[in-house]
Amino acid sequence: MTLPLKGIKILDFTTLLPGPYATQLLADMGADVLRIESPTRPDLVKFMPPMVGEGKNKVSAVHASLNRNKQCIAVDLKSDKAKEIIHRLIKEYDIVIEQFRPNVMQRLGLDYESLKKIQPKLIYCSITGYGQTGPLKDRAGHDINYLALSGLASYSGRKETGPILSGTQIADIAGGSHHAVMAIQAAIIQRSASGGGQYLDISMSDAALALTTMFGASALASGISPKLGGEMLNGGLFYDYYETSDGRYLSLGSLEPVFAIKVLEALDMNEWATKLSDQRFDVQNEVRDKFKVVFKEHSLEYWLAIFEPLDACVEPVLTTEEAFSHPHFIERGMISSALMEEGGSTPQLNSALPFRSDKIHQAGKGVGADTDKVLKKIGFESAEINVLRAERIIK
Repeated sequence: MTLPLKGIKILDFTTLLPGPYATQLLADMGADVLRIESPTRPDLVKFMPPMVGEGKNKVSAVHASLNRNKQCIAVDLKSDKAKEIIHRLIKEYDIVIEQFRPNVMQRLGLDYESLKKIQPKLIYCSITGYGQTGPLKDRAGHDINYLALSGLASYSGRKETGPILSGTQIADIAGGSHHAVMAIQAAIIQRSASGGGQYLDISMSDAALALTTMFGASALASGISPKLGGEMLNGGLFYDYYETSDGRYLSLGSLEPVFAIKVLEALDMNEWATKLSDQRFDVQNEVRDKFKVVFKEHSLEYWLAIFEPLDACVEPVLTTEEAFSHPHFIERGMISSALMEEGGSTPQLNSALPFRSDKIHQAGKGVGADTDKVLKKIGFESAEINVLRAERIIK
């Protein structure tokens, strides 16, 4: 099939996770993404083990996945000659995504106001921790800080433990990557109608605040903040994880009566049906405590045999290895592979977007893998490229 973003051309100045994952999604949907890397300050993701590939083309598995289906060139943006390269590129690549702190691209002469003089249709997306305005705009931060500041961390965890770390970077991905992708695609649609581009200010802390949507709406209306382990979906009800006798866990999401009754019948706890229908938290806690005892009497395998035939919102907590080999994800095409530069392939997770082609992914490449090819395409002669490389402006 023809991918929906075929013909869209994006310059990617990002590193680490939020920007690269955003452009991975865009590239997976067919966008032509050109990654601009520093020849002297490599992306730290490239050093995260394990490594895949061979010899000089060996890269980290994380880099190979985050930066798949992209071309890459290495340019020292601090050089005046680098500006000429970007200025030539921006005539073709009319979307920019960058992840520097506010004003860094301005100091380099590569900010929105500068580049839109060359490309009036420019869509320019900046991903930062705290946005381009506000008292915190210049502050350093990471995912954990944005979740803390947004209030989301204040009710994510247990009363006994306090806030807990998530297994994935919620603010970085759901906040930064996904909001950037949505904003860029919306701007593309608007540009098709208006003919003009625009500047997109994506703040990961703003997005984290917006992600409190359910509890946030209630708190705004009531003036009461949600509590650790005190709400419907964060431990206040029996909606929870339960340990089995072999140290594994089951997820129990049977909130609706039709599902809860099935669970009680399976556990031979029919006498608890009346109590479970009572939404008082003290009663729910009593039921949850009983479930904790019952589920720990047998192994995960035992409980799977009980619950797999039932449609009761009960599923095992799988390891990533188990999830990768689960028949459902296999049939859904969630496990894929990507070709390495020197040949061979490496396994990767597919994106969950419903746009896929028959073409196999190309794994993320080494620094400057496409520099010569890209520069020649925009008019640089081999002699000019050799001079730029000798001056360490490119790699």
